[in-house]
Amino acid sequence: GDPNALPRTERDLPIGTVALISLACFVPLAFLFTLFLHGTPVAGLVVPLVIAGVAYVVVAGFLVAAACGYMAGLIGASNSPVSGLGILSVIGAALLLLAIGKSSGVAGAPALVAYALFITGVLLNVATISNDNLQDLKTGQLVDATPWRQQVSLIAGVIFGSLVIPPILDLLNKAYGFTGGPHALPAPQATLISALAKGVIQGQIRWDLIGIGAVIGVGIVAIAELLRARTRFQLPPLAVGLGIYLPAATTAAAVLGAVVGWLYKRWTATWPNAAAAQRMAVLIASGSIVGESLFGVLLAGVIVFSGNATPFAVVGDAFSNAATWLGAAVFVIAIVALYGWSARKAAGSLS
Repeated sequence: GDPNALPRTERDLPIGTVALISLACFVPLAFLFTLFLHGTPVAGLVVPLVIAGVAYVVVAGFLVAAACGYMAGLIGASNSPVSGLGILSVIGAALLLLAIGKSSGVAGAPALVAYALFITGVLLNVATISNDNLQDLKTGQLVDATPWRQQVSLIAGVIFGSLVIPPILDLLNKAYGFTGGPHALPAPQATLISALAKGVIQGQIRWDLIGIGAVIGVGIVAIAELLRARTRFQLPPLAVGLGIYLPAATTAAAVLGAVVGWLYKRWTATWPNAAAAQRMAVLIASGSIVGESLFGVLLAGVIVFSGNATPFAVVGDAFSNAATWLGAAVFVIAIVALYGWSARKAAGSLS
């Protein structure tokens, strides 16, 4: 029918256009897979491996995008289970490549492990893009935006993001590194996904432990449903799973932040403008996260271009322990001051 007959807020990009763009994306994807396999010990299997890789990305990508988009709409992109889907994706990719490798006599080749990780990387991109896009579209719906205009902007965002992100990752790798080294960036999810790919393809994985984990997961889900039905307490299965395999240093900040947020919410709950005070606090927390990320990239650039691992250091290494406690104290003071300012701002005492 005539698209102009629809209300402005219901007009999407034509499905034919979406299909053509999706099909066009398979060409560079196949080229990347071919380029990745070129010169490896499995280069003779490039045709079946590329076909299998593209087909797997199409099927698994559809499921991953649907799951992540749904969760982003429910609880936001920050809480979408991307790492969990990455684990499932790498197991599926590894099993597929294991079957091809066994039939061709190259089972267990390290190149197949690397290829499985490369395919999983594509699927993780699908997951994060669907997270961001669906959350943006939901926000647009709340403010009566025009869907097709949003969709065009989101496509442009993916293109520009693909141009910006690789140099930033290269910068972080040169400044800190991702494995080894004294200042390597922690990546526990990536380490787990890599271990799974190697374990499946090289036959080293303990399937009994995978089964035990699945049983534990089912048990946690059952307990969570029981608690939700009979008590006011909750046991989020995703949070339990993350707590099991993520280092305490990674999760401690999230737990501490949740406690601070809960205390602030209780403090402002009886205020006439409690909602405004809590929104201000959310903005401060979000700004702190984004600011820390941007400063990390800026610092990496300074480290790389100066060739100095500590370009802003004003004291020696002997002061490192005191600097840690001093930095923590300054951070706490800053957070208390910012939360207090947001509370006063919401109360209208600041102009």
